[in-house]
Amino acid sequence: MHRHRSELPDDVLALLRRGTVIPAHPLALDASRRLDERRQRALTRYYVDAGAGGLAVGVHSTQFAIREVGLYEPVLELAARTAREWSDRPLVMIAGLAGRTAQAQAEARIALARGYHAGMLSLAAMQGASVDELVAHCAAVAEVIPLVGFYLQTAVGGIALPAEFWRRFAAIDNVVAIKMAPFDRYRTLDVVRGVAAARAEDRVTLYTGNDDHIVLDLLQPFVVRRGDETVTLRIRGGLLGHWSVWTQGAVRLFQRLQAAADAGRVDADLLALDSRVTDCNAAFFDVANGFAGCIPGCHEVLRRQGLLEGIWCLDPAETLSPGQSALIDRVCREHADLADDAFVAENLPRWLA
Repeated sequence: MHRHRSELPDDVLALLRRGTVIPAHPLALDASRRLDERRQRALTRYYVDAGAGGLAVGVHSTQFAIREVGLYEPVLELAARTAREWSDRPLVMIAGLAGRTAQAQAEARIALARGYHAGMLSLAAMQGASVDELVAHCAAVAEVIPLVGFYLQTAVGGIALPAEFWRRFAAIDNVVAIKMAPFDRYRTLDVVRGVAAARAEDRVTLYTGNDDHIVLDLLQPFVVRRGDETVTLRIRGGLLGHWSVWTQGAVRLFQRLQAAADAGRVDADLLALDSRVTDCNAAFFDVANGFAGCIPGCHEVLRRQGLLEGIWCLDPAETLSPGQSALIDRVCREHADLADDAFVAENLPRWLA
């Protein structure tokens, strides 16, 4: 089983290329740390009704450890089935892929069988590999499924990837997008330069995963030189753990940002939102403690809204850091206009039904 990007539905590919909001789907567990299917379905329904253009499942926010407890396939299946049953509009379905080549290819086949359009490939398992080895790994997985590249920040297991890697990665024919999440301006520019050098800017769509810089990533043009030519690239959408919470607010914000970027008119009030969204992210992602509580932090916001019963993770040691709850209190109070509490409260019974 394999799929080339040319075989993707036209409306899905157009949505991916235009740019959209893709939340990184969390994992709903009960107090025994078993999959809570009812609340897992509710989360998917929430994202669809909030206006998300797709879902990323089996990624960092879904907890990479789902693979160790036999939940990878059930979680992908549940999200895909729920999304299909809940809405008939086009949704970009992206499956997280991990491990070395054989594992990543096997996960790609699982994803294809369940209706996913692309795989977002984590390279964390390839620590110590050369650029040649990394490119060969990516090319082998791309033989199975269209790929979304993933620059995961090193603080949570990613590896540093030079511009030369991104040039060669973007040259792989079955690559459709790259999520840039190094939380680092220099490394983000490496991706942009690599895509431009590969002359792949019309085929490979850039998505931000830089939760510390969401607004400006979506507003600013990136200008690089390619020989005697000046090339301008834009980040078209976001595939974000941050957007797994307050998702309706994120969709509204994205629509404003996309309209402003398209019109070439960006006002100071819109620019000022960058620091506010980053302030929220500092609390949700536990920046003060090196991102140790980034997954439980998002769970806590969803718990307060009633979407999750608790903040449980597969690893019992993974929980809120000291002081993180108070920080979440503060940003919820100071940035309440960015939230979607009323929307969730109105629809929660329907999503949980």
